[in-house]
Amino acid sequence: IAQLVSRLYDPEHGRILIDENNLIELNLFDLRNSIGYVTQEALLFSDSIANNISFGCQKKTNINSIKNVAKMASVHENIIGFKEGYNTQIGERGVTLSGGQKQRISIARAFIRKPKILILDDCLSAVDTKTEDQILKNLKEVMRSCTSIIISHRISSIKHAEQIIVLEEGHIIEK
Repeated sequence: IAQLVSRLYDPEHGRILIDENNLIELNLFDLRNSIGYVTQEALLFSDSIANNISFGCQKKTNINSIKNVAKMASVHENIIGFKEGYNTQIGERGVTLSGGQKQRISIARAFIRKPKILILDDCLSAVDTKTEDQILKNLKEVMRSCTSIIISHRISSIKHAEQIIVLEEGHIIEK
């Protein structure tokens, strides 16, 4: 579903509507620019933490905005614990960070873009339940202004969802 919504591929049958518009008829650049997509496997670059968070933003971001979304993603305290804080250089693919830190930096990157559609694809799997609860609490603020799709194997990640769909082998088996 996440790949269909982001048009990584198009449906073989039927259609997907966003605001009553057929997804295939929307400008691909504009569509993808309006999506914040966080996967389980964080994609980070050999650059500073601040630049990793602001990567892909269309407009210049300031450090206060970066810190704000880092707080929302529950990673700010970790970042300020590093010797160089937000200027800390992380190795290729974030090799110097834990799995949970990588995921939370990726979540902050999605938050800073203020997407119209937010897709979280099992991106809380490497964080403990206390941190997950804090991120989900903060996520409620973000979700007020966008459509959110949360993909998870953990019930705790989706328990507050408006609608829960259970898929098995590509088919909806429960709603």
